Amino acid sequence: MEEVFKQFIRDIKDFPKPGVIFKDITPLIKENKIFKKAIDKMCENFKNVKIDKVVSMESRGFIFGAVIAYRLGAGFVPVRKKGKLPYHTESVEYTLEYGKDVLEIHKDSVVEGENVLIVDDVLATGGTAEAVARLVRKLGGNVVGALFLVELTFLKGRDRLHDIPKVVSLIKY
Repeated sequence: MEEVFKQFIRDIKDFPKPGVIFKDITPLIKENKIFKKAIDKMCENFKNVKIDKVVSMESRGFIFGAVIAYRLGAGFVPVRKKGKLPYHTESVEYTLEYGKDVLEIHKDSVVEGENVLIVDDVLATGGTAEAVARLVRKLGGNVVGALFLVELTFLKGRDRLHDIPKVVSLIKY
């Protein structure tokens, strides 16, 4: 099935900067049947795990996170860049390839002891997912898994998520 999904991922050369090949998921999400199959397949991996909240990061992660939360019967929690959330927030600074950034989550979005699944479109270096896991744990949440549509294995992002019990990606490059 992975090869079927790969047919709907488009390579964009030199985006967002020279030398990078961007994996564009737009062709996959615009096709209702293949998008549904991808969501179904992603959810299969966690259907027998108690998930209270799905936490996703902006912006493409929201596309998958909200749908997966609905399918798993969980709440959905957005994580955004600094200054984008309107209520009291908890924040974490994390390192990017080219500098540092800050992610925020509402302080009341995860209750202590809740089981949380982190969902995003792409696992690259793992820095964002690792930062989100730290945010969830700051609020007392239990990170039970991380789920991605695409994983860029050559960037070894999975290594940074070693303390998450179950890390799953549907498509690997």
